[in-house]
Amino acid sequence: MSPRAGQAGHPARTLAFVESPVQLLNVLEWAHLHGLHDPGPSGPAEPSGPGRAEPGALSGADAGGAGAATASVPPPALPTQPGPAHIGPAHAGPVPAVPAQGRRLPAGVAAAGAVAGGTAAGGAELTVVVLSPTDPMTRGQLRRMADLARDEGYRVRWEEARGGTTAPFHTIGGLAGSLRRADRIVMGDPFSRYVQLLLTITRARDLVVVDDGTATMEFVAQLARGERLVRWHRKGGRPGARDLLFAPVSSSARRRLTPSDRRRVEVFSSMPVTEIPDGVTVTANDFAWTRARFGPPRITQSADLVGTSLVETGVVDGDRYLEAVRNLAKAHGATRYFAHRRESAEKLHRLAAETGLEIVRPDLPLELIARRGPIGRTILSFPSTVVHTLPLALAGTGVRVAVCDIDPTWLTDTASPRAQGFLSGVTGTARDVHRLAAVRPA
Repeated sequence: MSPRAGQAGHPARTLAFVESPVQLLNVLEWAHLHGLHDPGPSGPAEPSGPGRAEPGALSGADAGGAGAATASVPPPALPTQPGPAHIGPAHAGPVPAVPAQGRRLPAGVAAAGAVAGGTAAGGAELTVVVLSPTDPMTRGQLRRMADLARDEGYRVRWEEARGGTTAPFHTIGGLAGSLRRADRIVMGDPFSRYVQLLLTITRARDLVVVDDGTATMEFVAQLARGERLVRWHRKGGRPGARDLLFAPVSSSARRRLTPSDRRRVEVFSSMPVTEIPDGVTVTANDFAWTRARFGPPRITQSADLVGTSLVETGVVDGDRYLEAVRNLAKAHGATRYFAHRRESAEKLHRLAAETGLEIVRPDLPLELIARRGPIGRTILSFPSTVVHTLPLALAGTGVRVAVCDIDPTWLTDTASPRAQGFLSGVTGTARDVHRLAAVRPA
């Protein structure tokens, strides 16, 4: 689906709603593929710094305890550490963040004009609306990704969408006019109640769903089967009171996300999509923007391990997970553990103490951190989105991605009946990865 002109004489107006750093990364990938912004020859660099921040700019709390480094152009040598915060015996405090990238502008376009106008060179206007969560690590990564979006010439609107009881009313009321005028809506999470509610307002003819990780696979399958939209790790349980109360809005969102004569639907994904609903356009995300913008990385001889939030979502038992991490690190000589942004501090401190791993909290999505480097020659992961995305982001670098299966005995008693099958499917459909058997106690 190429960018479509709006009303006569006006560029197509696109609103993108994101609630996580990965969603914003994939909006940038989608916009790059569809030519919403063609940087052309590089213009003068504009720093991504406090002077350009939205209200409520990045603070130490938002960044997980680290200040944001700024630079007008990247220094010749990258920092030796890929993220702002480390937990472990070798690091007692934060280290410098990844430098911000210098802004690249179309030839002849002034920096201030591009930010104020927000109109891309490809004839399509893109405004990214961040529906900010409350989690400090997610907020910190979103701030950094918002800077990158501005560096590419897009407008970013930061909404404290969960900042109190009345915040949703202020957010929805403030966005209503833009929603009605938009020609295209891009969303990172069709399961989000916030996004579903906003979909009831828009009249846009084009709807785009960009990757929100493995949930995209389930969304497309549910849409194809005409099922209600439910996250995979919650499927199989009885709907709660809030689910029942919100059911009419969810049903309306599912109808709007179903293609018709009046509405086009695109799914932009790096995930394997097998059940494609009639009329839905599926476009492959190969991380072309990431590869063009960052790297290639410096590669170390050691192995790195990628964490998962399966314990936090109630799918995997915490003690079993810690034992699996310890055994996996020992078997493959891993020295660093890249934490998922939703992993709890208590769990990470315990991992550091009992495994000896250096715990790294990245300040950007792992695809960007890995592409900038330094990164291990082998990346070990449990079933998650990165087993699909990292081979694409690191194509041609020689880095090997290996995925370890989840043993059924690790699952909690409250895990969804579909959990094991879904996680096995995530692993089995991954391309260009080495599959490891579930690690056993030593």
